[in-house]
Amino acid sequence: MSCCSNNPAENFMPEDIRQKIHNHPCYSEGAHHHYARIHVAVAPACNIQCNYCNRKYDCSNESRPGVTSERLTPKEAAKKVLFVGGEVQRLSVLGIAGPGDALANPQKTFETFELVRDYAPDLKLCLSTNGLELPQYVDEMVKYNIDHVTVTINSVDETGEIGSQIYPWIFYNNKRYYGKEAAQILLERQLEGMKKCVEKGILIKANSVLIPGINDKHLPEVSKKLKEIGVFLHNIMPIISEPEHGTAFGLAGVPSATDQQQMEVQEACGMDMKLMQHCRQCRADAVGLIGEDRGQEFTKAAFNEMNFDELQTKYDLQGRQEAQAKIEKFRFFLDQANERVRKEKEELSSDGNTVLVAVTTAGEGMINQHFGSVREFLIYEAGDKGIRFVHHRKLDYEYCAGPDGANPMDPILEKLKDVKLILTAKIGGCPQDDLAKAGIAADQSYAYEPIEVSVLKAARKYFNLSEEMEGN
Repeated sequence: MSCCSNNPAENFMPEDIRQKIHNHPCYSEGAHHHYARIHVAVAPACNIQCNYCNRKYDCSNESRPGVTSERLTPKEAAKKVLFVGGEVQRLSVLGIAGPGDALANPQKTFETFELVRDYAPDLKLCLSTNGLELPQYVDEMVKYNIDHVTVTINSVDETGEIGSQIYPWIFYNNKRYYGKEAAQILLERQLEGMKKCVEKGILIKANSVLIPGINDKHLPEVSKKLKEIGVFLHNIMPIISEPEHGTAFGLAGVPSATDQQQMEVQEACGMDMKLMQHCRQCRADAVGLIGEDRGQEFTKAAFNEMNFDELQTKYDLQGRQEAQAKIEKFRFFLDQANERVRKEKEELSSDGNTVLVAVTTAGEGMINQHFGSVREFLIYEAGDKGIRFVHHRKLDYEYCAGPDGANPMDPILEKLKDVKLILTAKIGGCPQDDLAKAGIAADQSYAYEPIEVSVLKAARKYFNLSEEMEGN
């Protein structure tokens, strides 16, 4: 499959890197509109304690790391991958992201990868880790062609002062360590492991949890260190800290990070590192496109009685390749439409004026979702010359399915208080009027059109300019 891209960021990458990220929805912003991932929950144990984590099971309504509805054995995981791959032909990536730590469960993790590599050779293989055991397993990852690794690193403070506020303890070399010593050991192992991965050609995505009052001012230093090491991508994840989740931070009153705080830290970190801005903080059993989760459709009951021969037939490798070739053809024409509008921030506007634009989409890079059914908005910054993707903002419920006795527009207005435009496939008169009263214009005229070029056109219209730039 060709990985030719019209995305400017990808065009300047070495060919081997482009091949690795082109259809990986986490590593390529463009791919996440088109390709799906599956996480299999085979790794229950964890070797560190994080104050922002509570690995709660059987909670299908929560979308956050560490949550899963059922654990799998490696064989069950491989069966699930084959079954889902037959149902979801755009599936391109298998990841092991818990519910504990992939490398704290090495036997289960690598047995799963071995089975999937043999039965589903077209899938990319990924794992997520806190990095404590990463140095000793780099060669094993090379053996199984695992060339994407996510490491959660929240501090590079060598004194351990910041890390000790995040990690109560770690378990390393059969011993439990606490406080600053624990944080120092963890950091040393994380840096060593990431350096080894880079040397072996493994792409590293670093996740950092934004914790207001603890590491928010420190994260730009994390970005600088990641760039120095050669990390490919940095993802700033806002802490999810509602008390009902039962985390130490949540129970202690440490607040969740706001969208505006996340934007501020991204701005500071983006000076040094390429950022991942489309992360959805997925569950340990997530299935589907980033931004959707079809995990509840694929429980053990759906596939466990089938044998591997039946599942390999269902997987239909040739059919999947043909379906993904069609996706690539569609991506080519979509990129052709959008290629001139993506700009670096300093090039967005001729006069310094920009506006935040919210988009409703069900995927495929199009404005193709009704306002009433949206569960998240994609947020873009746009000027008169170009646009850039900022991040996404989730809603707890759809406008048309809000709780009894509450105004469903209130949380939406809170989420979009700094936004001036919404581009949507369709919106009713009542919500459109409510948005207008709050100073937000809803525009349906770009329904089922490519997102990025439509955002630029809408912004130019907002600034009372011709929608089309000269030369377009």
